[in-house]
Amino acid sequence: MIGPLITRFAAGLRFPTLFALVGGLFLLDLFIPDMIPFIDEVLLALGTLLLGSLRRRPRGSRPGTPAGSG
Repeated sequence: MIGPLITRFAAGLRFPTLFALVGGLFLLDLFIPDMIPFIDEVLLALGTLLLGSLRRRPRGSRPGTPAGSG
C-alpha cells in the first residue's frame, strides 16, 4: 500500500539511494539515546528534507540554466 507510493516518489529524485540512507539513519537515530537531545534528529531531518526536494532535471536542460528558460 505505501511501498508503491514511496517507490514512485523516489523514482523522481536525483539521489534516491542517498535519500533512503539518510531517512533510515533518521529513523534509527530517533530510538538511540544521545547526550544532546534532538540536535542530531533535527539535522538529519533537515538533510532528509533537502535530499527529498532535489528533483531530476528535465531531459534536454543544460546545467546552469533554469528549467523553464528552454
